[in-house]
Amino acid sequence: MTEFLAAALAFPTVVFSFLLLIVLAYWLTVALVGLDFDAPVMPISISMFVVITWFTALVGTALTPEGSLRYAILAGALLVGALVTKILLIPVRNWTKPEKPASRNDFVGRTAIVRTSKVTERYGQAEVTADDGGTAVVQVRAAQSTELTAGQTALIFDYDAEGEFFWVVDITTGS
Repeated sequence: MTEFLAAALAFPTVVFSFLLLIVLAYWLTVALVGLDFDAPVMPISISMFVVITWFTALVGTALTPEGSLRYAILAGALLVGALVTKILLIPVRNWTKPEKPASRNDFVGRTAIVRTSKVTERYGQAEVTADDGGTAVVQVRAAQSTELTAGQTALIFDYDAEGEFFWVVDITTGS
C-alpha cells in the first residue's frame, strides 16, 4: 500500500491525483444532489480523461526508476488519456445527440385528410399525422385550380413559409 501511495503522490501522478479527487467530489455531489445537465458529454469526457491519464501516469511512475523520465511520463499520460478518451466517447456522443427539432417541412411528402368542407387555392385545412403518432390540423391550399372536399386524402408536396400553409394535391387523381 505504501508503494501505491508513493507512486500516486510522486510527480507527475500527483497532478492527476489532485484532479481525480476533484472529479470524484464532482460525481459524488451529482449523485447526492441529483443534478441534471443539458450537456452530459462534457463532464463525462473530462472525468474519463482524468481517470485514464491518472492511471497511465501511475503505471508509468511505478514502472520507472525514481527521478527518470518524469516529463516523458507526463507527456505520455496526456497523449494516452486524450486518445483513449476520444475512442471511448464515440458511443457516448451517439447516445447524447440532440434530437432534431420538429419542423413544418417534416410534413412535406405526407398525406393529409381534408377537414374543411373544401380546399381551394385560397382556403382549407387538413389533418396530418406526425412521426410520433400525434396529429395536427394545418392550413392547406390546393394546387392547379382543383378543389378537394372534406374526407379526401391529399398529398402535401410543399410548404409556403411566407403564407404559412402547405400546398396539396388530390392523391387519387394526382391533380
